[in-house]
Amino acid sequence: MIECGELPLLKLIACDNGKIGTYAKLVDDRNDTAHPNGNNFFSTQGAIHAKIAELLRVVDEIQTHSKPVIEYAYHEFLLQNNDPEEREYPDATDQIREVLIHENYLSQKDIDICLGFDLAGIIADRPEIESIRTLHEVLKSEYRPDAEHGAS
Repeated sequence: MIECGELPLLKLIACDNGKIGTYAKLVDDRNDTAHPNGNNFFSTQGAIHAKIAELLRVVDEIQTHSKPVIEYAYHEFLLQNNDPEEREYPDATDQIREVLIHENYLSQKDIDICLGFDLAGIIADRPEIESIRTLHEVLKSEYRPDAEHGAS
């Protein structure tokens, strides 16, 4: 969930003040309901389901706003990490897990954005396209939702 210190991040991903206010209200609501003061804000199952639906909608909005940032980070990762001789981990799976996913705190939704990255439209003319394509294929084989082994 969004913490107050994370609100400036929302401005960086082009959320307007109205949306940020809505998100901040959800944080305040969460803080009020999580406090052990004995108040029960959800007296019916319908109220709980409505709040969950609202939270999921907000998460989806934030994810949509963050897509360009994630695509940029993935683009830079591919350009800077495609050479096994120069990167931190020679094994592509290790490099993806440690440098891309762990260092950037990527969620599965974030990884899904990377999986949909269009190599042809952005970096196809680069001389290292084959090693970039290999790195991208390793991401797809390890982290696509239907991957047999999947992410840990």
